[in-house]
Amino acid sequence: MAFKSYLKNTFYQVNQPPTTGILLTNLGTPDAPTAEALRNYLGEFLADPRITELPRWLWWFILHGVILRVRPRRSAKNYAKVWTENGSPLLHITHLQALALQQAVNQQFSQPVTVAVGMRYGYPSIAEGLIQLQQANAQRILILPLYAQYSSATTGSTFDAVAQTLQKWRWIPELHFVTHYYAQEAYIQALAAQIQAYWATHGLPDKLLFSFHGTPKRFIDAGDPYYWHCQQTANLVATKLQLTNEQWQLVFQSRFGKEEWLKPYTDQTLTELAHSNIKRVDVICPGFAADCLETLEEIDQENRALFLAAGGSEFHYIPALNDNSLHINILLSLVMQHL
Repeated sequence: MAFKSYLKNTFYQVNQPPTTGILLTNLGTPDAPTAEALRNYLGEFLADPRITELPRWLWWFILHGVILRVRPRRSAKNYAKVWTENGSPLLHITHLQALALQQAVNQQFSQPVTVAVGMRYGYPSIAEGLIQLQQANAQRILILPLYAQYSSATTGSTFDAVAQTLQKWRWIPELHFVTHYYAQEAYIQALAAQIQAYWATHGLPDKLLFSFHGTPKRFIDAGDPYYWHCQQTANLVATKLQLTNEQWQLVFQSRFGKEEWLKPYTDQTLTELAHSNIKRVDVICPGFAADCLETLEEIDQENRALFLAAGGSEFHYIPALNDNSLHINILLSLVMQHL
């Protein structure tokens, strides 16, 4: 009887065989394209000290006094442009990726492996994903952030969320954490194949842009390797495609605020290319594992309109890898490598 009472107080079932868990993580998404949902989502996102490094007291007044009074309504309108019958594209695609990876690991491993999803901000949270794995008795867990290029604001913040959750657990699982895969051969080959398949159908552009999410330049000055990782990915893919230096360019999107971010900026570059008589531009966003607001609205709508208005003739967005088989093979190869 005493033994049974102790079992009730453990996170794992000691009388059941241990299993393995994989937690796929991504940035997250609001629950709905509404101002109220965006206020909750942005409140959590922008409160992360990895995102904004201002003194907490100062940032609290800026966030709650200005940003959360203005930005949610504007952001909700943008999310409404990409919302689907399945809800958030990012969340829906991530669930498809998890389902496909679950099927792949079931074929690869003879022992039970459970794949769960956890979003850094919003639902389902990283804590909820870890609890799902704990309920499957996964005493060995691989954290797989869907960020090929490491950044403190993404992968680093994911680690923070995992640590904050596990601080409350009495029984800590064996933990493995993937910090990056920006130069993995399977990843580079998949990006190159995605581009080649698109060009086989739509023809070649005058210029290919590799657009990555931007970050403040001071993050890089402080030691974040993100810029170098982005450079390496773009260079490796361009080499795989046998492109000359004139045929492609590395750019950065999604800047926020007035400080200097990584350059060159995507929107400014598109305007300059149109003015320099570049008629067709193709854009791929290798840092995004799933199509989302930043690819579907910012790139394929907002930046498309900017390029065409500046005199460009054709703008093509090449979709993210999403849940295609090449992408699932990348994830499976990472699982095999780290487990």
